[in-house]
Amino acid sequence: MTEPNQPVQSEALAALRVQIDQLDSQLLTLLNQRARVAEEVGEIKKREGSPFFRPDRVAQVIEKIQNANTGPLLNQHVASIWREIMSACLALEAPQRVAVLGPQGTFCEQAAIEFFGGAANLIYCANFDEVFHATAAGTAQFGVVGMENSTEGVVARTLDLFLRSPVHQVGEVSLLVRHNLLRQVNHLDGIEVVMAHPQALAQCQGWLSQHLPHAERRAVSSNAEGARLAATNPAWAGLASERAAAQFGLHIVAHAIQDEAYNRTRFGIISLPQTMAMPPASGKDCTSLVVSVPNRPGAVHDLLVPLKNHGVSMTRFESRPAKSGQWEYYFYIDIAGHPSQPHVAAALEALSSLCAYYKVLGAYPVSD
Repeated sequence: MTEPNQPVQSEALAALRVQIDQLDSQLLTLLNQRARVAEEVGEIKKREGSPFFRPDRVAQVIEKIQNANTGPLLNQHVASIWREIMSACLALEAPQRVAVLGPQGTFCEQAAIEFFGGAANLIYCANFDEVFHATAAGTAQFGVVGMENSTEGVVARTLDLFLRSPVHQVGEVSLLVRHNLLRQVNHLDGIEVVMAHPQALAQCQGWLSQHLPHAERRAVSSNAEGARLAATNPAWAGLASERAAAQFGLHIVAHAIQDEAYNRTRFGIISLPQTMAMPPASGKDCTSLVVSVPNRPGAVHDLLVPLKNHGVSMTRFESRPAKSGQWEYYFYIDIAGHPSQPHVAAALEALSSLCAYYKVLGAYPVSD
């Protein structure tokens, strides 16, 4: 009974495909028109010495487009499309060099693409020390580093590197992180070693203890490096992203094996101040700083008083040893707000007067 209707359906489908082809052609024409205007913008920026990449401008454009969106495209998909359009146009003005933890397939790479778009020129580094060095030396204009995981807490090495580096934080990206068990063959039998970044191994320790209790857990520089090594030996497995599985031709033996289902990692975007100044207030900002205080009773308590007196909320407080041999500590503090806001500025001024060491690490819009 359905056969007589089949040619009608095929004709209707063919007509819609023709319509889509025509729309694609129009879109391409408009995108190239936009790209030519972007090239003109780039020439003006060169003459004026203006920064090429402005994340606040990207956010404004995307918000404006989302407000104008009437569907059926979802706003999150509209944001992804426009970020890629702007990234491709920016690459015509001046490709952005971004240092990330390598090799290809890391969550750090994913965070960079989410922030800068796929047209960014990524520079792969062996560890976060190299990311900081590349950014501070100017090899990269920006760097992306792990800051904090919702399961395992802060990335201590990143905090230590901030202390002695001239870079500051200008943005952040929060990713939902799912760790997958990757291997040459598609089963669990015979796995002798599981390799990943130490944080990933810690985030999956419950699953590994239950399903691979006798396998060695070997820490490597990144999850993607673990996947790369797993591709060289059938008795080895890695914990990494689906992106890494595709990159190294591995099977996903087990999906999303992290112990906490809602496992997020926050990545910081870093740059030299002369590359990008502190972003302007967005209305939803975080200010990060590191301080130390004289070793006397009540000194840490006194740090919190200016925040309370000026109505500033503290969202993070971490301590790290100063490594001076004197049991001294640096304190890393995140507060809600931007230094351009009067109450935040007043709180920071009062707090700095109490400190033996005081450094603002950055102020930036909070990632959703």
